[in-house]
Amino acid sequence: MAANIFGTDGIRGRTNNYPIDAETILKIALSTGHVIGKNLKSPKVLIGKDTRRSGYMVENALTAGFISMGWEVNLLGPLPTPAVSFLTKSLRADLGIMISASHNPYEDNGIKFFDNDGLKIDTKIEEEISKQMGSKPQLVVPSELGRASRINDVLGRYTEFAKISIPASLTLNGMKIVADCANGAAYKILPQILSELGAEVVSIAVNPDGFNINEECGSTKPEKAQKAVLETGADLGICLDGDADRVLFIDEQGLLANGDQVLGLLARAWVNKNLLNKNTVVATIMSNLALELYLEKIGVSLIRTQVGDKNVSKCMNEKGLNLGGEQSGHLILADYSNAGDGLITSLQVLSVLVESQKKASEVFDLFKPFPQSLINIDAQKCNDFEKNEQIKNMLEDVQHSLNGRGRILIRKSGTEDVVRLMVEHKEKNKLQETIDTCLSILKKKN
Repeated sequence: MAANIFGTDGIRGRTNNYPIDAETILKIALSTGHVIGKNLKSPKVLIGKDTRRSGYMVENALTAGFISMGWEVNLLGPLPTPAVSFLTKSLRADLGIMISASHNPYEDNGIKFFDNDGLKIDTKIEEEISKQMGSKPQLVVPSELGRASRINDVLGRYTEFAKISIPASLTLNGMKIVADCANGAAYKILPQILSELGAEVVSIAVNPDGFNINEECGSTKPEKAQKAVLETGADLGICLDGDADRVLFIDEQGLLANGDQVLGLLARAWVNKNLLNKNTVVATIMSNLALELYLEKIGVSLIRTQVGDKNVSKCMNEKGLNLGGEQSGHLILADYSNAGDGLITSLQVLSVLVESQKKASEVFDLFKPFPQSLINIDAQKCNDFEKNEQIKNMLEDVQHSLNGRGRILIRKSGTEDVVRLMVEHKEKNKLQETIDTCLSILKKKN
């Protein structure tokens, strides 16, 4: 089993199918325990999870594997992914694990890994773990077996950690906020924090049953929250995903603000206060061109990485930057958290909103995103654009012809046998024309 079992954000798949089956998960724990724990005297791992029923199966399989390798296992129960990142460093664990498939439906589950600094584990470590899964692990003798225990009040610890990110004087008195928790890991903590700060909270999707996570709710399905904002006259809507590492916002008019718009908002606020390191923001290749042009206008540089918060985080750490994220709402505010954190991002946005004394629609109205379209093409029906120089040249010609008014991006999916084509253009009528041109180049001729 030498193939890399990891995707762009840990290990993910359909429950009771490879690699999210009990047998494989046990091997993952044994292999991880060997690779990371081989030079550690008394290794410790923290394990958290979201609200999926399958989390029990994954948790127990991981626990058995790590105990067999002599690890101490601390079980955290349901809590947000960024809380696992924070607690891994705070409690001086050697490894943190979050059991979650993020924004995916309940049928899926996944495993995210954090190092002792609360950062996503390095790609080289992932490769070592994948390689080790093809070998039989050296189990410890009975006297050296690890043990498992539960840690109480982890949500309380994380709540106080999150609240430290905003001024102690900040109050949300007089504000009405819709909180869509996606029936996920933050179903208790988000309404609680907002209420403690003085807001009137309208809670949505806060009744997880193990099977309704992300179901017609949360950041991937914000329509219910948008309706609730309009019906209740709320000042703001906050939509998290299942493990609360992503967040999107809804203004008082019911309009959605994605990760690009939040990056623009925080970049402007932090530049004005000299808080933005090196006046630079990190985003992925998927972020809208309009964001890049807006940042340029306010004197901020944009660095683009490949898709995935791990790539964003790595770039930020290497260059000493403190703001980055993805269009999906996966934002990293490095002054406060090492991981994408929907709650801390929400508090920072609320801080800007309160300080401005403006409506959310005014605060988010920074730039108009270029019309954008994402198309999946069956890889088997697609020309090999990576190796065919003629096709590469033709695609480069298309990009050049856009003359700064648009952008094309073509990449092979890391999780599916498809080629993803992203096209954006300032003029909507030119968007389809550009798509058609790219498709004619990419698709194999019969």
